[in-house]
Amino acid sequence: MQLQGTKIILCVTGSIAAYKSAYLLRGLVKQGAEVQIVMSPSAKEFITPLTLSTLSGRPVLCDFFTKDNGQWNSHVELGLWADLLIVAPATAATIGKMAHGICDNLLITTYLSAKCPVMIAPAMDLDMFQHPANQRNIEILKSQGNIIIDPASGELASGLVGQGRMEEPEIIIEKIADYFAEKKNC
Repeated sequence: MQLQGTKIILCVTGSIAAYKSAYLLRGLVKQGAEVQIVMSPSAKEFITPLTLSTLSGRPVLCDFFTKDNGQWNSHVELGLWADLLIVAPATAATIGKMAHGICDNLLITTYLSAKCPVMIAPAMDLDMFQHPANQRNIEILKSQGNIIIDPASGELASGLVGQGRMEEPEIIIEKIADYFAEKKNC
C-alpha cells in the first residue's frame, strides 16, 4: 500500500474519459489513499456521483453548497486538507479555466485554493489537444508548477487515432506513487 495515509483530491471533468476516473479512484483507494472526489457540473453527464461515492466511501462534491440543507463545501478546507490534487480527466475547458483562474465551479476554486502539488491528466480529441491555445494553457500550468501527465496515443472517442487519450489509470497511479516515494527520499 504505497499511498497509505495520503490524502488526494480527484477532480473529474466532463469528458468521455470520466469512466476511467472510477478505475483510478479504485486503484488509489487500494493503495491506501483517502480520496475526495470533486466533480465539475458537466462530469455528472458522463459518470454518476453515486458510482464515485460508493468507490471512495465519501460524499462527492460538485456544488458550493448542498441544495437540500445549505451545507457549505469549503474549497479552502479542501485545499488545505489534500497532499495532492489530480484532475483526471482534464478537458480543454477546465485546463483553460485553471490556466486563467476562471472560478465558475467548485473544482476550479478548489484548484486555486490548493496548497499541495497538482497533477493534470488531459483527455480530449487530438485536434483539441494540439491546438495552440490549449498548448499555451498547458505551458502556463507547467510554468506554475503543475505536473502534466501527457495523454496517450491511440483510438479516440471520435474514431480518430492520435494523442489525446487520458493516460491509463494504472500508469497515473504509478506516477503518483513515484512522486510520493521521491518526496519521502528527499
